[in-house]
Amino acid sequence: MLGDLNIFSWKSKDQQRREDEEYARWAFPYGQEQRTKLVALMLELFPRENEATTLIPFLTCKELYQGLRNKEGHDGAIRKLLTDVKKYKRIIRKGEMSTYLALVVADSRIGEDLNYPTADEIRAMAKGFEVLHGQA
Repeated sequence: MLGDLNIFSWKSKDQQRREDEEYARWAFPYGQEQRTKLVALMLELFPRENEATTLIPFLTCKELYQGLRNKEGHDGAIRKLLTDVKKYKRIIRKGEMSTYLALVVADSRIGEDLNYPTADEIRAMAKGFEVLHGQA
């Protein structure tokens, strides 16, 4: 009985479930297949990691990018995330920020076909961000 009790949350199980589903729809609007393809791509880019250790920085970067893009546009969001990377270093390592940004941008451009770029194309996009914003 106490296993289902979360003393740090005032939300009902139903409310928590709805919020979890809403977050999943935001994170992966095309569902489980999108998540599976994206995780496979991330594990190819970061072979020493696992699903959780790639999803956490990816989703953090996605949230930050979308918030900044709404205020500063695409280029401003990328510039800010690459130059202010110290703010996020507990979650996203400095050397990986451009790769996660490239993944987020690629993810924002895909459609229902889930045609993601290859790992090499993501690396090239990340390198382009670094060069463009003086990080290389």
